[in-house]
Amino acid sequence: MTILHRSWLLLVPLLAACAAQPPSSHRSGQGFMQSPQFIEGEVRVTEHRNGDDLLSAGLGLAGLAGLPAPYADALHPTPQELRRRAIQNSWKGIADLGPLGGYGRVYGAVPGVPGREYQAFARIPGAHAPHRVLLQVPDGFDTRKRCLVVTASSGSRGIYGAIALAGAWGLPRGCAVAYTDKGTGAGYFDYADDTGVQLDGTRAQRGAAPLEFEPTKASADAGVAIKHLHSGDNPEADWGRHVLQAARFGLAMLDRAYPDQAPFTPQNTRIIATGLSNGGGAVLQAAGLDSEGVLAGVVALEPNVHVEGYGRALYDYATDAALWLPCALSDARFGNTPLARGKDGKPPAAWLARCASLREQDLVSGATAQAQAAQAYEHLRAGGWTDAALNVAASTQAFDLWRAIAAGYASSYLRRGAADVPCGFHYATTAEATPAVRASWWADGAGIPPGNGIALLGGTDASADSALPGIRCLRALWDGNGADVAALHASVAAASARLPRPGLPLWVLHGAEDGLLPTAFTSEPYVDWLRVHGLHPLYWKVPYAQHFDAFLPLPGFGDRHVPLLPYGYLALDRLWSHLYEDAPWPLQAPAPPAARPRGAAALERAALGLP
Repeated sequence: MTILHRSWLLLVPLLAACAAQPPSSHRSGQGFMQSPQFIEGEVRVTEHRNGDDLLSAGLGLAGLAGLPAPYADALHPTPQELRRRAIQNSWKGIADLGPLGGYGRVYGAVPGVPGREYQAFARIPGAHAPHRVLLQVPDGFDTRKRCLVVTASSGSRGIYGAIALAGAWGLPRGCAVAYTDKGTGAGYFDYADDTGVQLDGTRAQRGAAPLEFEPTKASADAGVAIKHLHSGDNPEADWGRHVLQAARFGLAMLDRAYPDQAPFTPQNTRIIATGLSNGGGAVLQAAGLDSEGVLAGVVALEPNVHVEGYGRALYDYATDAALWLPCALSDARFGNTPLARGKDGKPPAAWLARCASLREQDLVSGATAQAQAAQAYEHLRAGGWTDAALNVAASTQAFDLWRAIAAGYASSYLRRGAADVPCGFHYATTAEATPAVRASWWADGAGIPPGNGIALLGGTDASADSALPGIRCLRALWDGNGADVAALHASVAAASARLPRPGLPLWVLHGAEDGLLPTAFTSEPYVDWLRVHGLHPLYWKVPYAQHFDAFLPLPGFGDRHVPLLPYGYLALDRLWSHLYEDAPWPLQAPAPPAARPRGAAALERAALGLP
């Protein structure tokens, strides 16, 4: 491992100029390739060969799907061990690696890809906290077909959060892959001992080293601070800027990796942006901000994307679902929906209690629980929910994700710190947060607790519907009145996507049965908006696909749904053919109508209906 200091980065343009005078077609990109002033501190460079690699940290497909990668000393994991575990968890959080899912047999692969990594902290102007940027350069980087894939983590995951999409597609093809955590990630700050996460993933005291997230000082009982939620930045409004900074970082590090072929510019290196979920929204935001024509094409999977006046914002439908969905799912029509019933075949008691609460507050009028559930169902349907989305949303409700999302995003949108989360919520460690668990937070955390020994507390009472007070408060921040409501709406508006440039190849893919980011609220209104303005995006609404490929090994999921990743890989293949093989970019690309669930058997390629 070597370290590049910012002083080296200042020499990048000079070294490139000394290496060779670039052709005239490249000179227009030199302004873009000025040294990245947004880099803070060191660039950490590591080599990954001989039992290690870029794509799986040496685990291979079987290792990625297996038990958590072990530590020699659980209290003091090494940077190499933390990286391996972070990569493994990122794969498991995105891809279906189950024995029936077909990954590596029907679609996708995890070959050993040796190479180098360049990682640093970067900062958007005016931001309180940095975001991580990472470039993976395979030893087989194709210098004849210069390709840089840029991506952003899904959900609130850390820097490797999109490796199963961008890395799995780009690295074996000889592309370099640039990542950003887009201001999210599991660089948790623990006020109990005043520690955070260093660039190498290990924990350190405040002031002892630069940290991924270093919030304002507070008492030792202030709990845990999470960068996405408590930085005071509303990072979602800057996700597109994070992606474009990651692209610039990638080009600068390619100059470092191949100085005799520098400079690498958007004019001589094709930059393909791809991401899924929040990462999909991030690359669409980047497309709308790309005034310099940096991006050569964009493929977004199941994006969290919103445009004012079109569809519904995540906070709107998440708080609506948190309030109404428990009761609606108690309706008999969801009797066979996975995770909507207990072992006794009945809805959870808390869901029935929500029906009673809605009746007490005159939100429904039915005299029986069944009548109340039917009215809650009709409320959601009137708000745009489809039956397909509601069926799969049961899993999100069963895992209490709606409340976790709403509480976390409220804090982010209102720019609150860990001691001032809206609606009385706060994040604190539990007895499960042993020293070993804390030491592995960066590798194991998904970015928004609860999980890994961190609980979401507050917003409850002692009633049978104990979660209701916090949920009602969170909903009121959307449809109520006052300064906080105005501030939250302003933050949501700031995250709206902008129009990409005409002619940019852009492909959006979304599962028809997505129950977390329903197509009716996200991709479909976004695509309609582009078409209203004369643009021609490609759109695939993939039958039977839902949001989490990683859920497909769960009972009742893999036999009902198809994975979305293979369709994303195919779209990237077609974009590659267009950019490098002069294949025409179609004005339309009908979704594969033959896609069907695998049932109880292992997935076969015919079930995907891929061309």
